[in-house]
Amino acid sequence: MSLQVEKLEHNMAKLTIEVDAAEFKKAMTKAYNKQKKSFNVPGFRKGKVPQAYIEKLYGPEVFYEEAANIIIPDAYAKEMQDCELEIVSRPEIDIEQIEKGKAFIFTAEVALKPEVTLGEYKGLEASVEVEEVTDEEVSAELVKQQEENAREITVEDRPIEDGDIALIDYSGSVDGVKFDGGTAENQTLVIGSGSFIDNFEEQLIGANIGDEVEVHVTFPEEYHAPDLAGKAAVFEVKINGIKVKELPVIDDEFADEVSEFDTLDEYKADIRAKLVEKKEKAAKTEKENKLVDLVIENATMDIPEVMIEDQAEQMYQEFAQNISYQGISIDQYLQFSGSTKEQMLEEMKPQAEKRIQSRLVLEAIVAAEDIQATEEDIEKELANMAEMYQMEVEKIKQIFGDAQKEQMKDDIAVQKAVDFLVAESK
Repeated sequence: MSLQVEKLEHNMAKLTIEVDAAEFKKAMTKAYNKQKKSFNVPGFRKGKVPQAYIEKLYGPEVFYEEAANIIIPDAYAKEMQDCELEIVSRPEIDIEQIEKGKAFIFTAEVALKPEVTLGEYKGLEASVEVEEVTDEEVSAELVKQQEENAREITVEDRPIEDGDIALIDYSGSVDGVKFDGGTAENQTLVIGSGSFIDNFEEQLIGANIGDEVEVHVTFPEEYHAPDLAGKAAVFEVKINGIKVKELPVIDDEFADEVSEFDTLDEYKADIRAKLVEKKEKAAKTEKENKLVDLVIENATMDIPEVMIEDQAEQMYQEFAQNISYQGISIDQYLQFSGSTKEQMLEEMKPQAEKRIQSRLVLEAIVAAEDIQATEEDIEKELANMAEMYQMEVEKIKQIFGDAQKEQMKDDIAVQKAVDFLVAESK
């Protein structure tokens, strides 16, 4: 097996990997063993047709694709172990030669980690003001807690009013034909929330439990489903129930129930202190970001487009995972927002590029200033993780492999580079 490296523009490289004919022959045999039960040949039991006979009937090409799938991952991984290149993207694979009895040759186009030339990074100026906490903000937090601790009371002696919670079944149709996603049962709808199409909720005001209401709406021209955009629709809505929120009184009793404090004044003082801490942290983060932005402006680097695309894909997957914790799938989100994955990836590219730039300049500062993660730093981080996940530190250590430990060291060093920027700033 051999590797040839061709450096391309914009920190890209083309790797040509050649696997000798003997190894390719083994891959062909593995492909045959994996696929042999799928061949039905008269005179042979299923799975017992010899490889040579199948190749004579259909040509050796019948096993090429599977053989390539078998050989490429191992060959690429093996060559990367001894390769000194710092690859930062998934490989774009192309098969150059695939023929029985000959060497198997494929190429992998990859992005290389860009070199960073740092400009000025010490003594930078980034002014940030910490905003004062106002009485209105404390009151808003109290109201938020009041809302979260509200009770839902069933209403049976009056019709729906604005602000009520309606329990409904509905079935929508356009020109008398029901459409996908237009039917649901036992849905909760807060009247006046704007959750449904314009004018839908208002038409339920005045309806009583058990009523069936015909709601007329028009879908927006820019609606995400093209077959519904701009069309008039009719929803048959049945009112199953009405509820209203009952808010608790904000007093000493309320403070005692929702917090560790006995009086409202103590609770408000704690809210203020936490808001102050939150704003101080936000100001600290803002200053750090401003300093890193200045370092990026002063530095030069050439980031491959594929590296940005990979980062955007990672951000997309992170977003999908985060919303899944709220019970929303990425497909549902795309439907609700009227967007596509491709559009989201394109919108994420500027942020993806900024993430890459930030990491690269901070890693360059780590190297320039010989910043390292000490054992004390690592132990502190492990203790924080153990507290976060409510696990013993030793258990965390057992879970972490060598690669994860190295990544932790790198991450700690990068954060220390941020601290260095702040300490050196004006």
